[in-house]
Amino acid sequence: MSDANKTTDVVAPADKPVVAPEPVTAATEPTPNTEVPVTAAIASATEPTTAATTTTAAPIATETTGQVKTETAPTQETTELAEEKEASPLAQLWEAAKNHDHPEIWGVPLADPANHIPSQIVFQKYLNANDGDLVKAKDQLIKTLDWRKKSDPLELVRRMYSKTKFEGLGFVTTYVVDGKEVDEPEEREIFTWNIYGGVKSIDETFGNLEEFINWRVALMELALQELNICGAVKPITADYDPYKLFQVHDYKSISFLRSPPHVKSASAETIKVFAQNYPELLKEKFFVNVPAIMGFVYGFMKLFVAPKTIKKFHPMSNGANLAKEFDESRIKGLGEKLPVEYGGKGGELKAVGKEPMLTAE
Repeated sequence: MSDANKTTDVVAPADKPVVAPEPVTAATEPTPNTEVPVTAAIASATEPTTAATTTTAAPIATETTGQVKTETAPTQETTELAEEKEASPLAQLWEAAKNHDHPEIWGVPLADPANHIPSQIVFQKYLNANDGDLVKAKDQLIKTLDWRKKSDPLELVRRMYSKTKFEGLGFVTTYVVDGKEVDEPEEREIFTWNIYGGVKSIDETFGNLEEFINWRVALMELALQELNICGAVKPITADYDPYKLFQVHDYKSISFLRSPPHVKSASAETIKVFAQNYPELLKEKFFVNVPAIMGFVYGFMKLFVAPKTIKKFHPMSNGANLAKEFDESRIKGLGEKLPVEYGGKGGELKAVGKEPMLTAE
């Protein structure tokens, strides 16, 4: 409290009554706008506070009517609301991320998107995934930060997984323009491959849901390392975003009619985790060697995946036709670089692909 607003204790002689001093009017200059940390704002909402003094300007007579008009200085609350409205959506997402105690997404240490392009890409993807709806984007961002804090995907990608359960089931491959050192994201294509037809024991691979999800997340994080958003030098927009992956799911020899409950649970949980925590990273997704009936898979997808994402899904009964799908890539002859069993002329996935680390059992 300023000296002008302090009252003074007055002690009168014993033979004279006490006369209270007249109150001193506070200065009429507007209170400076000060930025208050969110943590302080939260504290003020939960702890007892002293009443704030409202500063009111002197009455002003208008020239035309002579009526008296009173102007009130802006309060701290209205000032903060005005500043929030003026901040860009990316800046508001950064503000929300700053107030969370988890510092990264997809291996990108989050920073001010105004001068950190990798962070701009992350925040823009959350906006794009929600069609520019800031409230929804912020909600999804916070949920991702909560999930990453709890699950620690960067640790999962360094973890060893059972060779018996997961060997040969997931790969990441990267294809680049021949004879060129790649600096541009448009000059490389990254694939994740899930070879569910290679499962040796359904009970062992899918029986422990947490272990399966951890392995599946590790595969995705391995692909994100190849995508290298951390090294990005080009910002993205709602219409331009080369930082995306192809995904191939091979269901050869898998029966969709006799899938046990734990397989369906693993599929449902994977869809939920990825839809929530890896938005706008999918370029196109191919389901190859699938039977005509994929009812339960698409049923779960429609529940948790955005309609515009569903349009990127392509079921194919013959995996050998996959190579024909990439004629429009900037990488000339991309289809031919794929493994022979998918219609290309490239090496086998075990020879050219990367897997999450496996135990030596």
